[in-house]
Formats: sequence, structure tokens, C-alpha cells
Amino acid sequence: MRNSHHNGRTGAAPQPRAVNRGGVVWMTGLSGAGKTTISQVLAARLGELGVPYELLDGDALRENLSRGLGFSKEDRDTNVRRVGYVAGLLARHGVLAIAALISPYRAVRDELRASVHNFIEIHVDCPLEELVRRDVKGLYRKALAGEIANFTGISDPYEPPLAPEVRVDTSTESPDDSAARILATLERLGLISLDRSTYAHQ
Repeated sequence: MRNSHHNGRTGAAPQPRAVNRGGVVWMTGLSGAGKTTISQVLAARLGELGVPYELLDGDALRENLSRGLGFSKEDRDTNVRRVGYVAGLLARHGVLAIAALISPYRAVRDELRASVHNFIEIHVDCPLEELVRRDVKGLYRKALAGEIANFTGISDPYEPPLAPEVRVDTSTESPDDSAARILATLERLGLISLDRSTYAHQ
């Protein structure tokens, strides 16, 4: 579990301390939309605030938790359920779990929403033409040409959230701005509470 490290400098201005209730920040979106980048920025900010968090990256989890699963709908749903289960366990113990997965199917995400403690859905959106432009490996072009099967958003469906807590468009918004909006939402919803009492006697 990750947390912040205080620098111990004397005379430094006190920073607001964050009180955390635990929850799951679930980032869904197409490959290359910016889920991992935003989740890393968000994690760094939570660490600075002293919030206990764990960053669950989809690629690493597929290798370690879901090795052997393919990319059929059933296997994708199984992968999402496994990650959701781990994230839910962390949330119940006061950790803010950040999960960054394509998780293309709405029904299984809604299933997690119904079963996971403090589930916050973030739609990391980006127009297809921008994803194609960013894609240095050319995977989108190959998928569009029919050379890659089961490619989410091209030859496999992606079902965007209908009512996410936050929607970010990474074609118009920086990762820092996206993370700031997510943090503001977490505070508004009561998952983190910035304790500004340290300023009361300044």
C-alpha cells in the first residue's frame, strides 16, 4: 500500500491533511486514451496528501492476476471482476484503490458499482482520430485494416458509461487538470476530506 512521506523540513508551511474513507476509482476508456497517465498523476497527488492508496494497472494485473485469459467477452468480464474484487477488498480497509482498465462492457462495470464499496467511475474519453494519431505502434491502423481481431473500439465493442462520476476528454484536457477534477469529485463525494484546521491558528 502506498502512502506519502513527509519531508520533515522545519519552518515549512503546513499542508492540509487528507482523511480518507476508502473507495475505488475505476478508470475506463479505450486503449491509449490516457487512463494510466491520469491514474499515475492522481496517485502522486494522493500520496502528497497522505491518503492511503493502491494503483492497480490493467496490464500488470493481466500478467499477474489473470494470466491465461484471452480477449473474449467472457474473459474480459472475468478479468474485470477479479480486479474489482481486489479493489473492493482494499476499499473496505480504508484504501483508495485506483484501477485503470479498458473494461469495455457496461454491465460488468455496473455489477461492480452495485457490489464495491464507494465505487467512482471515471470515463477517460478521447476521439478515435486522436487515438490513431497518438498510436506510435500503429495498432489502431492495423485494427481498422482488419489485421487485428478483437480490438476494443474497432472490431470489439466499447460501451461508454452512461452516468460516470467524472468524464475527462484527454484530447482537450491535461492529465494534471483531469486529476484535479477527479480529486475535487472525491472530496465532494466525501471519499477524501481535506483537514484544513492546520491553517486555523496561522
